[in-house]
Amino acid sequence: MVVNFKVFKKSSPNGKLTLYVGKRDYVDHISAVEPIDGVLVLDDEYAREKRKIFGQIVCSFRYGREEDEVMGLNFQKELYLASEQLYPVPEKRDFTPTKLQERLIKKLGGNGIPFTFNLQPSAPASVSLQQGHDEAGEPCGVQYFIKIFAGESETDRTHRRSTVTLGIRKVQYAPSKTGAQPCTIVRKDFMLSPGELELEVTLDKQLYFHGERIAVNCCIRNNSNKVVKKIKAMVQQGVDVVLFQNGQYRNTVASIETSEGCPIQPGSSVQKVMYLSPCLASNKDRKGIALDGQVKKEDTNLASTTLLAAPEQRDAFGIIVSYAIKVKLFLGALGGELAAELPFVLMHPKPGTKPKIFHADSQADVECFRQDTIDQDSVDCY
Repeated sequence: MVVNFKVFKKSSPNGKLTLYVGKRDYVDHISAVEPIDGVLVLDDEYAREKRKIFGQIVCSFRYGREEDEVMGLNFQKELYLASEQLYPVPEKRDFTPTKLQERLIKKLGGNGIPFTFNLQPSAPASVSLQQGHDEAGEPCGVQYFIKIFAGESETDRTHRRSTVTLGIRKVQYAPSKTGAQPCTIVRKDFMLSPGELELEVTLDKQLYFHGERIAVNCCIRNNSNKVVKKIKAMVQQGVDVVLFQNGQYRNTVASIETSEGCPIQPGSSVQKVMYLSPCLASNKDRKGIALDGQVKKEDTNLASTTLLAAPEQRDAFGIIVSYAIKVKLFLGALGGELAAELPFVLMHPKPGTKPKIFHADSQADVECFRQDTIDQDSVDCY
């Protein structure tokens, strides 16, 4: 049986170095990150001259607009998370090629050099911030690159003609085990009037997938003498740029406002289900929305929730994304308002799973299936 490998290929401008990798998305399993492996193919000239070739994993963190970089200012940091000499191969190198690497070397010839890099679990996830229509240049966010170059040392200034740079992503998928059903109850009493207003908000589950409709169950018990005039529910995306002390802000990515069932008179109760569908399509013009990292100029989606094993693992050069449902009751100018919040998780399912989801444009169950290509014998290069 013959099954194809799907392989990504990129060459240096002078054609002397060619990089092959099996994928561009590497999964962070919280406790460990998938190894980044591939094969480097040298030109015969470089192989004869024993040119030193180095490989690195670069994390690029842009925290300011490229167009504001004047008078020597630079709003970009490059972190070298892994670095190794690939050729000539070090004598003490302990390395076992993967099946993909063995197949590639067999097909590409004797100048193929396998390599593997490992990332720390605390490395930040690939996230970018959406730019405004009037902005140009690279967006703010975290990007990863595999960098292969010819030089005299790891710190040598690289030449563009003899350098290969391929963008990759560090991604997280939804965990197999989820938390308890989110539920909260908030109450408000009034200084000059008896009784209190109670709001109970419940979600049917903690974990939602991108494109899934969120059902927000609200139960309002009005034991006060105030009148509830309007109800509003929102999905808020929290963005924390860890580098800055005051780098936290929120964006409303979906909202619904209704007066149905209102006014809610004193002594009455109302139970209502409100549906929200957070998606990028309705936020195309919103500057500062956090998106999943991109490896090409292709459409993406809202950034997934960032999962951390412990709060202290927040990398200083990362962007932490979270989501919460916020429900507000409006009581008029004198009564004020009552608000409740519920955090939830928004992520992609693991490849190969078949979760049933509610899409924003449909009431019916839709099968969402994503499968990675299993590769063994022949090679297709992209």
